[in-house]
Amino acid sequence: MKTVIFCGGQGTRLREETEYRPKPLVPIGKFPILWHIMKIYSSFNHNDFILALGYKGDMIKEYFMQYRWRSTDFTLNTKTKKIDYHNYHDLEDWNITFSDTGKESLTSKRLAKLKKHLEIEENFMLTYGDGISDIDLAELIKYHSKKGKIITIVGINPLSQYGIIDIDSEGIATEFKEKPGTDDVINGGFMVINKTIFKYISEDNDIMFEDVIKDLSKKGEVAIYQHKGFWHSMDTYRDYLKLNKLWDNNERAWTKFWDK
Repeated sequence: MKTVIFCGGQGTRLREETEYRPKPLVPIGKFPILWHIMKIYSSFNHNDFILALGYKGDMIKEYFMQYRWRSTDFTLNTKTKKIDYHNYHDLEDWNITFSDTGKESLTSKRLAKLKKHLEIEENFMLTYGDGISDIDLAELIKYHSKKGKIITIVGINPLSQYGIIDIDSEGIATEFKEKPGTDDVINGGFMVINKTIFKYISEDNDIMFEDVIKDLSKKGEVAIYQHKGFWHSMDTYRDYLKLNKLWDNNERAWTKFWDK
């Protein structure tokens, strides 16, 4: 099953990092978040990717064109220019289609432009280039098949923006809760989509894909797979710092499947 990754946004809320590079190339550790996302999928043997490029898309192309020497030790002869790569057998075996979907295109138009790459697919996966999770993709796909809807979305219970204080009847604080989870459910960005989606989107209708999801939900065509495990997006510089701290401290919940 092919995996589409939206890589076209400008990441304006992460301007400290995205002014000079696209958001999917913002690093966690020594690898960009896009690499981490692709590792999540490849840990379930989904190695066929389509990147919907936009803002600074050439930099994403360049990263993967240079991926071999970036990711392995090598010996270079400066006279002959001969390169001997070491441990290159450990590199990921990915097929990546790079598709320029427009610098200003909104997400539904970006997906519509990829139809030619997805015509033989009954279902495909879709995600954004800024979110990571320990989602069990095999279970997500099974759930999608069971529900038989056009779209299956991973639903996440986000943390509250603020800490909460429990207070007794006497006005005395009994407990401080540091950003507890809420009962609300948000789109976690990991989706499985049936090919009939192309009846509802087109290159001439430049709207957000989220608006397409809203319309399909009114038709009863959106299933929600609730995920209670780790999920985090990289929306702000604070998120960037937190995810890199988790990586540095070896608290890498999103790697649990590929570590196996």
